[in-house]
Amino acid sequence: FLFLLTFSNYLFNFITFPYQTRVLGPEIFGNIGFATSVMTYVQLVLEFGFLLSATEDIAKSRENNKIVSKIFTSVMWCKAILVFACAVVMIILCTFVDRFQEDPLLFYLYFIAYAIFAFIPDFLYRGIENMKVITVRSVLIKMFSTVMIFIFLKEASQYYLVPIFTGVGNLGAVIFVLLHVRKMGYGFVKVTPGDVFKTLKRSAYYFLSRVASAVYTATNTLILGFALGSSSALVGYYSTAEKGISVAKQAITPVTDSLYPHMVKHRNFSLVKKLLLLGMPVLLVGCSVVMIIANPLCAFVFGEEYYQAGDYLRLLAPVVFFSYPATIFGFPMLTPMGLAKHANRSVICGAILQLSMIAVIYFIWGISPEKICIATCITEIFTCAYRVIIVVKNRHLMQADVTE
Repeated sequence: FLFLLTFSNYLFNFITFPYQTRVLGPEIFGNIGFATSVMTYVQLVLEFGFLLSATEDIAKSRENNKIVSKIFTSVMWCKAILVFACAVVMIILCTFVDRFQEDPLLFYLYFIAYAIFAFIPDFLYRGIENMKVITVRSVLIKMFSTVMIFIFLKEASQYYLVPIFTGVGNLGAVIFVLLHVRKMGYGFVKVTPGDVFKTLKRSAYYFLSRVASAVYTATNTLILGFALGSSSALVGYYSTAEKGISVAKQAITPVTDSLYPHMVKHRNFSLVKKLLLLGMPVLLVGCSVVMIIANPLCAFVFGEEYYQAGDYLRLLAPVVFFSYPATIFGFPMLTPMGLAKHANRSVICGAILQLSMIAVIYFIWGISPEKICIATCITEIFTCAYRVIIVVKNRHLMQADVTE
């Protein structure tokens, strides 16, 4: 159910994706891609690593409703503070930065949608490993907003409807989920400012890893958007390919996210081996096929004018293949081994590598989507190799294996 919940957020976006590319065209879709890349950073700040820290804390105390409610309340207060801070930054950007001044309403609408979504307490449901109700309700709401886009989005000038319906769907999901939280016996309780600060401090460790990982995802589109401008169709082509890769990666993420609380609780290392043996051959075949048919695939799915996006999709396909073992060997594997710091270090080192490569590319050859794709693949391979080496070198820490 965690898989269905997380993947549905991307699945419904991907269902409307080909329709949006055809209606909006490469230039406007490139602007939307730039805006959503900015929102990726907003989402990272609003999550602030709670999906790891709060999930772990709740998984360890799930039998005590008072403790779980205290964690829940502290995290929600943290999110409210972070929403306010991000709103201030967004206003400053839209007031003083030229790229944001071109269409400030688009950024404001997306910000509202993402700010609402931040208050879905999926960290709570992950921690107690009870995802059925939140999944069913959230998927139904997302389905509604998806249908609305097909019904009302008819021409390029209506592109504001995309963030509007996203926000409406998110609001419905938040309302239903919070009502269910109360029904389960959890809810808001009295907490002190010290409790809130402690929660922020506890999660900051994981936040650094999340931010670093965004360097070689959302930052790529941001760099192209600034370098090539809002009128370049290349940004739209790259954004289209990157969106496809993102959806493929997010199909993997729910597996590893649901593995995380289970590993914290049970240290079931044999399950990791099974997931790798099952997933790697499938990914190898899938990525190989995508690389072969990338151009006609993009033309078929997104429209004929997106044929060129296949060039970038082909270059980015290896990212999906290496992302799967990299994620499994990350927090789900390293945390129960007592080596969570290396999950953070690997991503931070990867971010430094990515930025260094982009800087060299910019000053020597000039920025282009092809070069950024290659740099991203190198970074993903590096991150995967780093984590695998750490696990292999410290495999003696897995001896206390619980396989139930």
